[in-house]
Amino acid sequence: MLRNNRYCVLVKSCKLQRHKHTSKLDAIREKLREGPSLADFVSEDRPKDWQEYEGKLKREKGETERLRLPPWLKTTIPTGAKFSEVKKQLRELKLSTVCEEARCPNIGECWSGGKNGTSTATIMLMGDTCTRGCMFCSVKTSRAPPPLDADEPRNTAIAVNKWGLGYIVLTSVDRDDLSDGGSTHFAETVEEIKRQNKEILVECLVPDFRGNRDSIRRIAECGLDVFAHNIETVERLTPFVRDPRAGYRQTLKVLETAKEFNPELVTKTSIMLGLGETDEQVQQTMKDLRAVGVDCLTLGQYMQPTKKHLKVFEYVTPTKFKQWEDKGAELGFLYTASGPLVRSSYRAGEFFIASLLRDRKTGRQ
Repeated sequence: MLRNNRYCVLVKSCKLQRHKHTSKLDAIREKLREGPSLADFVSEDRPKDWQEYEGKLKREKGETERLRLPPWLKTTIPTGAKFSEVKKQLRELKLSTVCEEARCPNIGECWSGGKNGTSTATIMLMGDTCTRGCMFCSVKTSRAPPPLDADEPRNTAIAVNKWGLGYIVLTSVDRDDLSDGGSTHFAETVEEIKRQNKEILVECLVPDFRGNRDSIRRIAECGLDVFAHNIETVERLTPFVRDPRAGYRQTLKVLETAKEFNPELVTKTSIMLGLGETDEQVQQTMKDLRAVGVDCLTLGQYMQPTKKHLKVFEYVTPTKFKQWEDKGAELGFLYTASGPLVRSSYRAGEFFIASLLRDRKTGRQ
């Protein structure tokens, strides 16, 4: 009974806090409406006549041929001085990026800075070889990847400072070969970045660490600002899409545990669409994420990286992505970035989260 009473008090307290923050969030959203929109973060040369597209968007049962890429998913080849400069710096410091390893379609836009002129990259820690083999991911796999680079935390901090970024995303491969899953190495990188520049906002897109609470705690309390861990797909498809060691319920628990250790954290996750999920399953996934307190959500189109990986079952239209964005707002996510080329790390989303975090810090001063 005492536990139930404490729970009721906690719930009431949370509701009061939520009420206090509502006006601030509304103010931030209003500021965003006056500033850059999602359109400002995507290439201008992408076709706008997708409503008239007559190509096939969905494979029928029993069909095995690959679908043709619709016009709204076609991107330009990465070029430009900024793109080359970022690539050169990454090579000199022996750093990997998920942008390259996962063959992200936005790499040209992000590395070159787009029309906003700010170059961004998602740095992938602990090497370019993963111990898992998810059917959607093109990152190399091995049971025994090379050892960790002890200089990587410092080199990452140097790169971040060179780029002059205000928001950086760190991610990593899974390292099940390490006793702590690499959580100490990950946390040390964040601490080094913050030591060199405490004003930089750091988002960590982390593995699940096999659900180990000590590893999750090490990350949650290392000084990061955003704790991200991707659920990737709906529960029914998880066994076919992700490595057997990556469970749907385990992902939910990781996100919940991070918030338990550090209630101030903004938590974030991502869903890929086009793998054969139903609307009801996507909606249930969104509800499950809100139930464990996830704050921010991104939804994007699954793209088959190589012929060895899962085929695209369906190309989801921009209209449907907009419907999921609206549903995210209805369910209470602080921010929902939903679009064909949206990925886990997406600059429009980062712009909102940065505004939110800075507003919180200002409010505490």
